[in-house]
Amino acid sequence: MSENTHNSFTLVITGAPYTTQAPQTALAFARAAIAKGHTIDRIFLYGDGVHLASSLTTPPSDETHWPNAWASFLSANRVPGVACVASALRRGLVDENEQKRHELTSSNLLAPFEIAGLGEWVEGNIKSSKTLYFHGGH
Repeated sequence: MSENTHNSFTLVITGAPYTTQAPQTALAFARAAIAKGHTIDRIFLYGDGVHLASSLTTPPSDETHWPNAWASFLSANRVPGVACVASALRRGLVDENEQKRHELTSSNLLAPFEIAGLGEWVEGNIKSSKTLYFHGGH
């Protein structure tokens, strides 16, 4: 007898694109989970993972543009992508609200990503049946 178990996942990405495999592995997992009928409740970027939400990333033309690949996945599947505000600000990632608040010259958050606090991570842990972490191990 096959068991049809539906899971919802929160994915936490702490590894930066281009220096770790964390964003790539997380995206492959997310695509596979959706294909199997599971849901992705949200993506939470923490630590160096927030670099995935930068609109200023410009890889060589023969490399995958991981921020754009994630943005397309999030939009197509209506999955919220959230960058931790403390991690984002420390790494120079700001949305229009933070730009105004800190009187900066521009913002660089790639849509549809948002910047929010750790409450988003906590809510994801509560709502999802599983939370998976994708680290940038050494």
